Amino acid sequence: MRKPIKPIVAALVCALVLTASASFTMAAAETSPESVTINTFNGGREVVELAVPYNPLRLAVMDLAALDMLDAFGLGDRVVGVSKGSSIDYLQSYVTNDDIINLGTIKEADLEAVMASEPDLIFIGGRLSSQYDTLSEIAPVVYLGVDAQAGLVESVRNNAQTLASIFGIADQVGEKLAGFDARIETLAGLAEGKTALVGLCTAGSFNVLGNDGRCSLIGVEVGFENLAAVDVTSTHGNETSFELIVSLAPDYIFVMDRDAAINAEGAKLAREIMENELVVQTDAYKNGNIVYLATPAVWYTAEGGITALDVMLSDLEGALVK
Repeated sequence: MRKPIKPIVAALVCALVLTASASFTMAAAETSPESVTINTFNGGREVVELAVPYNPLRLAVMDLAALDMLDAFGLGDRVVGVSKGSSIDYLQSYVTNDDIINLGTIKEADLEAVMASEPDLIFIGGRLSSQYDTLSEIAPVVYLGVDAQAGLVESVRNNAQTLASIFGIADQVGEKLAGFDARIETLAGLAEGKTALVGLCTAGSFNVLGNDGRCSLIGVEVGFENLAAVDVTSTHGNETSFELIVSLAPDYIFVMDRDAAINAEGAKLAREIMENELVVQTDAYKNGNIVYLATPAVWYTAEGGITALDVMLSDLEGALVK
């Protein structure tokens, strides 16, 4: 028969257990820092180091690419405020949720609303860079953006890693980005040796885009030879004549409908603008190679997000993979 443990021995065992438990708790706390240092853009779009809270709980998000990534990583329940003008389907739960504070638009922050949301961390995109310093007085501001030199896909990968480091979920990045490289490789095979014009329709005009801004995925990673790549000087592209389109004779024309992306009232549809008496003379039109990007709101406002990249590749696959 086992002898009962004497009171003094029982007390000693209990003390040892409590000490071990306390040591484990302290060790866990020591492995979770109060802050982490990341690389991000500042208001002048210069890369800087920024200390941000580790694993923050209250997020004010005024950039759709950042909201896209937070949603993809399952961190949406931490979003306390967003810019609510988006029409992107997969982000509508944040727009329609009355418990999430409306922080203005992706171009103009409502500073009082941002303060009222009491964020631990603020996310912005390039459209709000002029308010970077003001917003930084409320909480640290993370501005990731797309680096034109790195390219869209590498920017998505880098930004996903940066965001994951903030929340201690670096092990999830590979899973979230799996399959993108193979899909791009397939599209690149279809683009090999093909020329293209890439542009957006706005206010009744067609503006050609280069390889260092919006829609650069088509000319850079997918690899169409963008015939206007070196001549573009504006972030919204350079307005071009339809006569020039005919003379350049591209194999493909990729069209992003900006007015549809921002729900511009009374605007002409991209198809109405493009399929005029001049453009219908081109081989691109005759061969069915004018590609109207199916989800322009994603291309125009959420470029740089994880789900956005998936949607953008799907748009291209739907048009090119026969």
